Amino acid sequence: MDGLAQAAQRGGPGGWIGRVLRQPDLLVALGIVTIVVMMIVPIPHLLLDVFITINIAAALSIVLVTIYSQEALDFSVFPTLLLITTLFRLAINVSVTRLILLEGDAGEVVRSFGEFVVRGNVVVGLVIFAILAVIQFIVITNGAGRVAEVAARFTLDAMPGKQMAIDADLNAGQITDEQARERRKAIQQEADFYGAMDGASKFVKGDAIAAVVITLVNLLAGMTVGMLQQGMSFGDAVQNFSLLSVGDALAAQIPALLISTATGIIVTRAASEGNLGADLARQITRYPKAITIVGGVMLALGLMPGLPKLPFLFIGGALLAAGISMLRRQREAAQEVIPDVAEEPAPDENSIENVRNLLPLDILELEIGYGLINLVDDEQGGDLLKRVSMIRRQIALDLGVVLAPIRLRDNVQLGSHDYAIKVKGSQIVRESMLPGCWLAMNPGDAEPGLSGTPTTEPAFGLPAMWIPAAVKDRAEAMGYTVVDPASIIVTHLTETIRAHADELLTRQDVRGLLDALKERYPATVEDLIPDVLTLGETHRVMQLLLSEGVSIRDLSTICEVLADKGRLTKDVGLLADYCRQALARSIVKPLLGLGGTLHAITLDGPLEALLGDSVVQTQDGSYLNIDPATVNTMLTALQAEYSRVSTMGMLPVVLCSAKVRRHLKQVSEPVLPRLAVLSYNEIERDIEIQMVGRVSLQGDTGIDSAAGMVSA
Repeated sequence: MDGLAQAAQRGGPGGWIGRVLRQPDLLVALGIVTIVVMMIVPIPHLLLDVFITINIAAALSIVLVTIYSQEALDFSVFPTLLLITTLFRLAINVSVTRLILLEGDAGEVVRSFGEFVVRGNVVVGLVIFAILAVIQFIVITNGAGRVAEVAARFTLDAMPGKQMAIDADLNAGQITDEQARERRKAIQQEADFYGAMDGASKFVKGDAIAAVVITLVNLLAGMTVGMLQQGMSFGDAVQNFSLLSVGDALAAQIPALLISTATGIIVTRAASEGNLGADLARQITRYPKAITIVGGVMLALGLMPGLPKLPFLFIGGALLAAGISMLRRQREAAQEVIPDVAEEPAPDENSIENVRNLLPLDILELEIGYGLINLVDDEQGGDLLKRVSMIRRQIALDLGVVLAPIRLRDNVQLGSHDYAIKVKGSQIVRESMLPGCWLAMNPGDAEPGLSGTPTTEPAFGLPAMWIPAAVKDRAEAMGYTVVDPASIIVTHLTETIRAHADELLTRQDVRGLLDALKERYPATVEDLIPDVLTLGETHRVMQLLLSEGVSIRDLSTICEVLADKGRLTKDVGLLADYCRQALARSIVKPLLGLGGTLHAITLDGPLEALLGDSVVQTQDGSYLNIDPATVNTMLTALQAEYSRVSTMGMLPVVLCSAKVRRHLKQVSEPVLPRLAVLSYNEIERDIEIQMVGRVSLQGDTGIDSAAGMVSA
């Protein structure tokens, strides 16, 4: 070791070897180039002996690696390695053939196999070679090839089911996104491996055929060259070249047989829990009675007249002793387990532990009737499961909320074509669909004449009708918007999530969002929590923002505002308004009409003054103290104005002062849930506002159609 270290420091041979070993890709490249060179350039006897020895050692190593591998994918490079070893063995055969025909000698290893292994008997050598070739070609290679072919076919057929199972586990929250990616990658690698093995097994079959051909060429061509060119007699030529041909055949066929065995081992490994040796020992010794019976039968055969007694009695006695010993150990293990089982009482269904397992609630659930299961089944073309999993990504992009996995399950208590959405165990939505029908909606310019079952679109409450799937193309040609059942469920689920995003955001979710933000902007989070606001107060501010459909994706801006304003007030409603003003650009942009114009409904002076005077401030926050009759009158007028402006093709918003904005939104939420209420502080200077309506308690509502543009 000291010599190698010194040589490495000096840049000598030891250092060169170390550098090469640290670059395995270089070794592989050099090895493949060497194999190609061997087929072209004559190889000296000594170097050829080294290559033959390397071939035998490599074959043994591959067999041992396959034995100790727990799964086929643990040795995923085997198909490529099979090609390289086959090519290496053929290159050795070419080099040996060249030396046999040119010099009548092929090195010590080949001659030793010819003289020592078969003791110089050419006939015995040829018979042994033929037997080995038959074993490799007919028994092992054909069997391994068939197993690889069937495994590849079954693996590819099972891929959709495995992918669906992974998606189901992911949506059920049993695995993470990273674990799902790893499982999908493992399934793909398994399919690729068995597909490659199906083709690589042909290398072994071709190698066996080539070995037979090369041996015949060496034998016949060698004798011809020996007699015609080297002046040997017929007997000497037969003796010399036969031994060399047989030696070459055996030296190549034994590693080939080992590689074929390794191929069979690796493609037949299935459902293993350890390496081959451990699995064999565990599974064979699992049934000691069978071993005991076999030992008794062998002893009985040994006592029969005419049969050799020593081998039968020895093997039978050994098996009988081993079986009795394993039976004794099995009984002792059972006796050790019995007291433990007796001491442990059976689990009580009413025990505290079992009852506690029933308490956790899924944050969000989608339940479907048995008639809608085909929407989930990939084999029937259903993609509901994949589309539901994509909702989490869309909500994260739109609202900045990382949802818990959405649990999708069937419920026999629902109607066959019903679906229900639950939030924290409470059913929020339950709708029905007509079997075999699609939902058609008239965008306003569709041709009349389409017949169907009138209904209401569940997500937005728009008038629609159920039509048979057969008339879908005709409805689209008439200008109707046609939606398939899966899209109906996904859209409804998405809108339900948006409407209840504040409930779905837990305090633990806020902690996770802040921890992720802290990795990028540590000063922002450290300046806010816990010195200025608590985690709970920050959580309530974010809930207020989400309750009005405001995205919290720009979390750094929200935290900066809270850190500044949180020193002035702890009123979470007021803090949420400050955050809205900082996020004004992203709030107002989706509300703009054509040309970037904001169509606004305003409150007249007396009404806004009344609302402002009715705001009462307390220690727990502010609220609107106004009589119900006035509220009803205001909401009736507001609803009339909203409907009038909407029928004109505009998206109206209500503009008011910052003091009353939040309270006006709260009282209008039950009758106009989709109405956006903005304060003047949330309008940027470059936004053009068109006054399209005015709300008054005296019934003086509406704006002249000639109302002009004003700039904020």
